[in-house]
Amino acid sequence: MKKELLLATALVGSMGLVASTAEAATATFSGKSRVGVLGKETDGSAADTYSAHEQASFSVSISETTDSGIKISTGFDLTDENDATTDVSGIVLTFTDDSKLDLIEAGNAAASKLATVPGASGEQGISASTQNSAPTGLTYGNVSDKVGFEWHSAADFAGVSGLKAGISASINDDAAVTTTTSAVENSYSVGISYVSTAGDTTITVGGGFVQASTTSSSAGKEASSSTMIALSAVTGDLTVGVGYAGGDYVRSNAISQSTASANAADVDDVSVLTAGAKYVSGDITFAVGIVDGEGTDSTLGSQGSGSADSYNKTAASIDYVIAPGVTGTLGWSDSDSEDEGVATAAKSGSSWYIGANVSF
Repeated sequence: MKKELLLATALVGSMGLVASTAEAATATFSGKSRVGVLGKETDGSAADTYSAHEQASFSVSISETTDSGIKISTGFDLTDENDATTDVSGIVLTFTDDSKLDLIEAGNAAASKLATVPGASGEQGISASTQNSAPTGLTYGNVSDKVGFEWHSAADFAGVSGLKAGISASINDDAAVTTTTSAVENSYSVGISYVSTAGDTTITVGGGFVQASTTSSSAGKEASSSTMIALSAVTGDLTVGVGYAGGDYVRSNAISQSTASANAADVDDVSVLTAGAKYVSGDITFAVGIVDGEGTDSTLGSQGSGSADSYNKTAASIDYVIAPGVTGTLGWSDSDSEDEGVATAAKSGSSWYIGANVSF
């Protein structure tokens, strides 16, 4: 018995020594709670509707640097905007020259290099109908499989001051081939961004293109063929920007234009324009933004038929920093949605939001 006690004591002591000398990666966490009231008045309703809006997120970032100077980082969500799911990040390798390599769920280089166009904050807005295939943002064609990579250059790529470049690809050759639905197969993307100054103004231009194939044997085009570009200019407290994207894509499991069934759809002649401005005055931020999108959807393999769907939105907001980490928001928007050239009254109208965002 005495020997067993001595052995147990030695084992516990050695494990304690291992635990005390083992090194762990560095972890940080952040989160927010967004709470407010959302009001809507659609063209198809005689009365306003009101609802509480509650969202929360909590995420953890993990990183460590090897002896050779390569930083390895990843992370995960504990909650993600109340979507009932959690998400684990891929792996990011940051090299000693500040270039990076994203692995798993890497995304597309065009979207990551896209310049930021200012827009209104807040949760106000009326979503377009499921039949409407008009894009509501520049990254509508940003599709890829999670199995892939994205390489980001360091600053001053190829010796050009202010230039950054990226290239990405994903692979999904084993996806099932069907005639009525569509999933992304392989995708490829190239993106660049360039920052320059003109007097007191800092100008950023960035974007690129995405090319992705589809599993559908009936689709008349690739899953995505999109070119996106945006420009922003910052002068003191004022930021203005404009962006454009165009091409065509296959809308996965959308309601088909002609059969009204849960099939994918070809979407042609796609274009979307965004523009906005933001002005900061002390603790107050004023912002305004517009979206103007169009796209013609049709049954898989018969692209070009039908009339264009459209989505237009104008939004404005005022943010006020109440205390560190606490921001109050008042927002408003007005939107118009058309399916096959016909206005959708239930999905058009005005909306407002008042609430607070508490972050840590």
